[in-house]
Amino acid sequence: MPEENDPIHLDKRIQVISQTITKLRNDLISTRENLPIIINENMALLEKELSRFGHQVKSLEEERSKMLALTNISQVINSSLELDEVLRIVMDTIIHLTNAERCYLMLRDEQGVMTTRIARNWEQESVNPSEYAISQTVIRRVIEKGQPVLSTNAQEDPRFRGQDSIVAYNVRSILCVPLMGKSILSGVIYADNRVQSGIFSIRERDLLIAFANQAAIAIENARLFTSLRHSLANVTELKNLMDNVFSSIASGVITVDMKDKITFCNPVAEVILGHTAVELVGQQLDEVVPSLAKDLLPHIAKVRQSDQPIVDLEVTHTLPDRGRLEWRLNLSPLKDADQTTQGIAIVLDDLTERKHLEAQRRLLERMVSPSVLAQLEPDSQQLSGKRVDITTIFADIRDFTGFSEKLSPEDLVAILNRYLAAAAEAILEQGGTIDKFLGDAIMAWFNAPIPQPDHTLHAVRAALVIQEATHRLHAELPAEAHLSFGVGIHYGEAVLGLIGTEKRIEYTAIGDSVNTAKRIQENAAPNQILISKDAYERVKQQVKARPDTPLMVKGKRDPIEVYEILGLK
Repeated sequence: MPEENDPIHLDKRIQVISQTITKLRNDLISTRENLPIIINENMALLEKELSRFGHQVKSLEEERSKMLALTNISQVINSSLELDEVLRIVMDTIIHLTNAERCYLMLRDEQGVMTTRIARNWEQESVNPSEYAISQTVIRRVIEKGQPVLSTNAQEDPRFRGQDSIVAYNVRSILCVPLMGKSILSGVIYADNRVQSGIFSIRERDLLIAFANQAAIAIENARLFTSLRHSLANVTELKNLMDNVFSSIASGVITVDMKDKITFCNPVAEVILGHTAVELVGQQLDEVVPSLAKDLLPHIAKVRQSDQPIVDLEVTHTLPDRGRLEWRLNLSPLKDADQTTQGIAIVLDDLTERKHLEAQRRLLERMVSPSVLAQLEPDSQQLSGKRVDITTIFADIRDFTGFSEKLSPEDLVAILNRYLAAAAEAILEQGGTIDKFLGDAIMAWFNAPIPQPDHTLHAVRAALVIQEATHRLHAELPAEAHLSFGVGIHYGEAVLGLIGTEKRIEYTAIGDSVNTAKRIQENAAPNQILISKDAYERVKQQVKARPDTPLMVKGKRDPIEVYEILGLK
């Protein structure tokens, strides 16, 4: 029989199985009795782990939220270049991130003094300057060391024990960090809370430091932008001023670069050159004004080479629609702020009208004594006459009509001008005023507009000089061109002034005394000087004269007593 079928062996197996079953039953009973305790212990442990995990998640979420806020606000402040707007965003963001009650931002001014630039509170309102109750001790500490200061309860912080500002303002939580721009402390950010302690931690400190670095860059950018905008405004204002100046001056101004391209043209230059600025600027000088450039470019090259100006350069230029023009130019190097020559400035004056007026004045000076001309004020003269005593002289070339039949018009005018010029010079030398040329005659007077006490004597001297000048001409001209003047002189009252209209006026003398002088001249023989009795009475002590036959002239009822002047005593 096999061993396993042995009764003894079976009894042992049954006994083992029975013990095992009993143990299992007891274990089951024990497990059932201890199960609630095990479950409760595991549940407590699980809840503890869940709570710890929840705190970690919340902390991470807050950290993530602040990091996200820091990233977003960095984008916002760096997207604005308006300094005040940047500062406002910075302050409101700090309060939001740190739960501060108030926040102050201080920046160095142009003198290097740290001043409060902006202050905000938790309601996103500006703090009134009268409420700037902050700890200067903390701020000085940050400025001096360039390191942040964090105090969870400043009232109990040994670093600030005994500081009046801490005690007086009852400040609790303080967080102050430096604003560092390019490793230079440019300001500080100060946040505090006067009610709660412990609201700031190392995390807020580190967060604020990171934010301050971003803010410093944004503030510096905004400052640079403000400075640039201010500079641009100044440059624009200066440009507008220069444009106004260039538009106001009477001279034309043109600038060309180093390659003779026109870079600027003011309105006066447009008129002078006959081209608009649009047609000139950006074009080569020799392309838009070739005839001018031909004369001008060598001088421009000389200025560019010598770096020295050329002044009072006069050129004659012809434009199709304006004809012959007279221009004066001043050329000078055009330099930048570094005194580097960038081109040539050309100041252009149109002298055409001035030269024309000068020519007219020279012509007038041949007709009127320069001393008389200097006394005339055209703006003060009125179209009216003034009664004045004058000595009038008429000088006429005798037998000129018969003489003119023998010569060509050109030769006749040439000889006539020589005689009349001699007479005019004699009169002007004595301070007379030439009224007009009447064909082959000349009319003048003395004692106006400048008074001459001995004006009649000046008239007589002028007549004698005319005789002498005529004799000199005879020595220069052929015999057939020997002509003579007949001269008449009279003293009396006349109306003298600007006679005519606003468009055409003439400075002349009108009156019976003028007519009388002309009648006397008409009766004078060749190379004879006749003077009325009224004029003779004024000079009889200075002249040699003899009575001549009284004259019966048209318009006079009584004969005119006259004397022939023979010379001076």
